[in-house]
Amino acid sequence: MRVSMDIELKDTPGQLLCALTPISELRGNLKSIVHHHEERTPRGTIPVQLVFEAEPDNLDAIIDKLKKNGIGISRVDEKRLIEEGAVILIGHIVHTDIQDTINSIDRTGYAEVVDISLSMPHINTTSSASLKICAVGIKELHEAISILKNVAEKKDLLVVEPIRAEFS
Repeated sequence: MRVSMDIELKDTPGQLLCALTPISELRGNLKSIVHHHEERTPRGTIPVQLVFEAEPDNLDAIIDKLKKNGIGISRVDEKRLIEEGAVILIGHIVHTDIQDTINSIDRTGYAEVVDISLSMPHINTTSSASLKICAVGIKELHEAISILKNVAEKKDLLVVEPIRAEFS
């Protein structure tokens, strides 16, 4: 899971290390840090924004260790679904139960359809839909798209995936 966290540090040496150590000890992976040393919060502390990845089970322990280290936490935002992809479905999407198609992804527990844009020109013509899928990881995103392809095949729908260029 990706975590965005705003913390507040005292202006004393070693405070940043005190904030990063619990994340490291609990196998978190730091993605970004913005340290505003010249700014101060209303409490006189230095605002710092962290973005890191951590196992969901470790987040509470990280927060507890930060508090024990005297680090103020002003905001925590968890983002469980960190990988995203988009596909296009073409066919009689509405007539083949679009909700069932979406549910096939949502019920996995590791991926969700988070956005859909549907075009249905006339009731008896082919429609198209763009689906944005988010997942907990890249492997799970590929698995969700594979599930979608299987459902689409049974419903005689065409799945158009994005082109991925890989260079060595």
